[in-house]
Amino acid sequence: MALPFLNGLKSKKRSQIISVDLGSRTTKAVLLEQRGEVWALIRYVLLDAPIFDKKISPELLTEHLKAVVDALETDAKYLTLSVGLDDAVVRQVELPQIPIEDMRLVLKNNTKGYLQQDLPGHVFDCYIFPPKQVAPGKPAETPKATGGSKLKVLVTGAKQQMVADYQLAIKEAGLVADYMVPGLVGPINAFEMALPEIFANETVALVDIGFKHTSICVLDRGELALMRVVNIGGDKVTLGLAEAMSISYAEAEGIKVGMAPEVQSSLEMQVLPLGRELRASLDFFEHQQDRPVTQVYVSGGSARSEMILEILRAELIIECKTWSPTRFLQLALPGQQAVEIEHIGSQLTVAVGAALVAL
Repeated sequence: MALPFLNGLKSKKRSQIISVDLGSRTTKAVLLEQRGEVWALIRYVLLDAPIFDKKISPELLTEHLKAVVDALETDAKYLTLSVGLDDAVVRQVELPQIPIEDMRLVLKNNTKGYLQQDLPGHVFDCYIFPPKQVAPGKPAETPKATGGSKLKVLVTGAKQQMVADYQLAIKEAGLVADYMVPGLVGPINAFEMALPEIFANETVALVDIGFKHTSICVLDRGELALMRVVNIGGDKVTLGLAEAMSISYAEAEGIKVGMAPEVQSSLEMQVLPLGRELRASLDFFEHQQDRPVTQVYVSGGSARSEMILEILRAELIIECKTWSPTRFLQLALPGQQAVEIEHIGSQLTVAVGAALVAL
């Protein structure tokens, strides 16, 4: 699912790709290399974000990207950057059957009508959903089957100044701004490649728990049926746990991803609000479609906590499990990273998913 804000280099052949997920607290980056018919994960890095309480300046982002490249130990130049949930608007809309260039113009001139909010100074991009798969023997529908029909389109928008600032920072870091991708689609892209059978045949929810927000996407047999962003993330859970137990933030973070049973009741109090938001989203989908969500796949730093998964499982009464976005990649990681990837993998979901746009 490609939704880049810029993609002028798509015809260029690449042997290596850097993909960076600029998280609010932690930046996650992966280095992929083409090896014959497959792509290999060569290295990954998790670095503290340089700033998380306000917008990052182009100058600070330049230095941060240089640090990311140094940590990846690469001379690769093409970079894909994911845009955070705070910085990108993502909506499903219906648009006329016109070229994507014209769709962008229509959206720019009528954001209130199509996106239910005024978005001056924004740039837009579109992804046209492919025709729904039908049973063998039946003719497939095409987007242009009827003269007056509209297309189902996933639209994203971001402030033009922000996109320009990011491009400048990438250039000043000695890199090539290849793609910018809304982070919301990262888990969807990665899940389609990592678990293709489940993606195509089941109805599941992808829950990515970030620092400030949690994204919820319901996939119904290969189609994006619902997406929502909840303003509850790992930071709120950790802060609440620290306050409830009168301990430091760092101690609470360690306990959160650990397995200490004595903190379960305190942790439940912090996680249950997120569970209720997830339950409301799944109920909405199931009542609209009369189809149950069978499994919930959780990613992000908090997905490392088996206790959090158990709390969500009890609240949703649905199987909740973590998953690795790297399972379709050849793993060619150096020593310690090869050992740690099973534990770290769920944190790389957005970075891996964004990289897929460039493959």
